[in-house]
Amino acid sequence: MSVNPGFGGQKFMPEVLNKVKELKKIQKEKNLNFDIEIDGGINFDNHKAAIEAGANILVSGTTIFKSNNGDIKKNIELLKSK
Repeated sequence: MSVNPGFGGQKFMPEVLNKVKELKKIQKEKNLNFDIEIDGGINFDNHKAAIEAGANILVSGTTIFKSNNGDIKKNIELLKSK
């Protein structure tokens, strides 16, 4: 979790990226196959940092459903762009 669990719209906690980087390092060192998911506060400003840190699954609620007047398709495409 990259927010405190409980409700949507919270601010992303960037210190989580260090944990993601450590997981990615372990994954490579031990030649393991698993997904790294970040859930919470993912938006247009931080999604690239999450991917660069090693996350391959991003969970975003508020940004997808409320940004750009609720244009879900557009918001997902923006988050998928690198």
